[in-house]
Amino acid sequence: MKTSVKGFMFYVAFVASLGGLLFGFDTAVISGAEKAIQGIYALSDFAHGFTIATALIGTIVGALVCGGPAERYGRLRSLKVIAWLYLISAVGSAVIVNWYSFMFFRFLGGLAVGASSVVGPMYIAEMAPAGRRGSLVSWNQFAIIFGMLVVYFVNYGIALSGDEQWLTTTGWRLMFLSEVIPASCLLLLIFCVPESPRWLVMKGQDRKAAAILRHVDPTTDTDAEVRDIRRSLAGSVRSKLFSYGAAVIVIGVLLSVFQQFVGINVVLYYAPEIFRSMGMGTNAALAQTIIVGVINLSFTVLAIFTVDRFGRKPLMIIGSLGMAVSMVTLGLTFYTQHMGWLSLAAMLCYTASFAMSWGPVCWVLLSEIFPNRIRGQAMALAVAAQWVANYVVSWTFPMMDKSSYLIEHFHHGFAYWIYALMGLASAFFMVKFVPETKGKSLEEMEKLFKK
Repeated sequence: MKTSVKGFMFYVAFVASLGGLLFGFDTAVISGAEKAIQGIYALSDFAHGFTIATALIGTIVGALVCGGPAERYGRLRSLKVIAWLYLISAVGSAVIVNWYSFMFFRFLGGLAVGASSVVGPMYIAEMAPAGRRGSLVSWNQFAIIFGMLVVYFVNYGIALSGDEQWLTTTGWRLMFLSEVIPASCLLLLIFCVPESPRWLVMKGQDRKAAAILRHVDPTTDTDAEVRDIRRSLAGSVRSKLFSYGAAVIVIGVLLSVFQQFVGINVVLYYAPEIFRSMGMGTNAALAQTIIVGVINLSFTVLAIFTVDRFGRKPLMIIGSLGMAVSMVTLGLTFYTQHMGWLSLAAMLCYTASFAMSWGPVCWVLLSEIFPNRIRGQAMALAVAAQWVANYVVSWTFPMMDKSSYLIEHFHHGFAYWIYALMGLASAFFMVKFVPETKGKSLEEMEKLFKK
């Protein structure tokens, strides 16, 4: 029975994490196509940055608006809509006829990414038992990174199938079209998992909720757990956002903002361009992104197996300091114009530090800390803030990196030192303001912020 229970939860987490895989796939697919897009439409640096960031506008909107529908219609129905958005975006981005249609379909993909970044972790957290919640939610980040790694291989394989001209005319379209496969898998498998028991209690379906909770953990008193959930929902089912005070909201928003301000998506979005600035050719640069993806995936697995054992705070603090040191080093290699193996090592150390900490563990904390009555609203706001921060970082990096003034004085090192400062700030934030949530039920954690 124990094995079947574990298998059930792994299957639930796997299906929900397909949204995370598509999140990573859709986010990173642009890394192989952005140079071709810039050339085809003769984009300025400003327009280039805006084009890359178009999907991020969609993620902000998707994250902001998905909380209400997820609470009204359920987590599963929301995930089905998300799957359709991924599918339409993949096909549309591949067959576009002009820059404006490309922007539209990338926006749709962004809507899906933003919504899945809210609904996926929330659904897994509401399904998982307290002792395994950290590792199971972390699987969503594993899926995000796995999706990125897969698309790096896909992009690299497509790039090797022809010359530069073929890549510019046809190859980049195939990169976007490849997303149809995982989107179709999510659309089919989402019909084979149950609804969140906490959402079912919210809708007065206590018997169904108890049956699912019993399946998740047969050793627990499911009737008592349903009563605890019901008690946490006492009063207004949909409370005001600040009904538990401002602290929990501010902490959630700052967790999201710091996850982006440390600069991770500069590495993920612009990895080929960064490697080319080190003197590598297009194919070599794309190959290096695969190494980045492997490191990202490997250290995310480390987080999965340690987050419930060591807790959330230690991993986050260690990761912040590791990222700060790595970014200082990477910036120095550019500043001194000695790019090479040390630059690569710094980038990989940075990626490893993020992957074992802020990558997966931030999502664990966001899915845990918000009380039941405001979880949908609060998580939507926090994740939207994350994507706003992502947008700012992704848009500003090309302007900093290609600024003639900054190049003259810092030789491309300036941006990385900014991200190093953010790494130090995130460590201070974790030490000073964020509580440890390891081993607590979602209902127990409400007491941390209760007025």
